Amino acid sequence: MPAIERIIQAAYTHYIARNGATPGPMLDDYPARVAQGVVHVLVAAGRVQGLIVLIPEPDAGSLLLDNIAVSPCAQGMGYGRALLEWAEAAARDGGFSRIRLYTQEVMTENIAIYTRRGYVETHRATQIGLNRIFMQKPL
Repeated sequence: MPAIERIIQAAYTHYIARNGATPGPMLDDYPARVAQGVVHVLVAAGRVQGLIVLIPEPDAGSLLLDNIAVSPCAQGMGYGRALLEWAEAAARDGGFSRIRLYTQEVMTENIAIYTRRGYVETHRATQIGLNRIFMQKPL
C-alpha cells in the first residue's frame, strides 16, 4: 500500500494546480480497491513502478480502466505502455469487447497517449466539477 499511495501522489499532484481540483485518483480508497482485486502493480528492479486499476463492467461488455499511474522516476521506460498492453490482454481474456476510460480535459498528455494507443473519444461531460473526456478502445 505505501508504494501504491506514493506513486499516486507523485503522479497526480502536479495536476492540482492545472485543473484547480484534486484529481479523482488521489481521492480513491486504495486499500478497498486492493481488497476488491482490481489493482494490479508492475514490479521492476525490485520495486513497484506502476499500477493499473481495472474494473469489470460485464453488463456493458467492457473493462473500465479506472486509473493508471507510473512513478515519475520510472516514466519513459515503457512501463505505461506495458500496463496498457497487459490491460488489453486481460480484457480479451475476460471476454470483454472493449476498454473504457475517462480522463480530465487538462490531462492533455494522457489524452495523446491514449489516442496513440487506439482509444477514441466517445463524449465529454462534467462530473463532480471536473471536465472529463470519455474514451474507449474496441478489442
